[in-house]
Amino acid sequence: MKKTLMTLGVMAMSAAAYADAVAPAAGPAPLSAKAMAALGLGIAAFGCGIGQGIATGKAVESIARQPEAVNDIRGALLLGLALMEALTIYALLVVFVV
Repeated sequence: MKKTLMTLGVMAMSAAAYADAVAPAAGPAPLSAKAMAALGLGIAAFGCGIGQGIATGKAVESIARQPEAVNDIRGALLLGLALMEALTIYALLVVFVV
């Protein structure tokens, strides 16, 4: 599931980068680069929210099972949450660039 969401996000962002270089087809008008970038950001934010929810839930469950390891679990949780949030910020930067 995670790999699928990440793949969709990368595809949406890469499509936004090349959307202006492609000649329009005879069918319906393609999405603009800005719309594709916004879609990519939405997918990235959705994936980040799901990942943070799962990580926080597992951390709380781990703390409940082993209260003496709370500091180790909290440190690993905060590092993971920071990395997940960084991915969403990178997607936001792509939207601003496009």
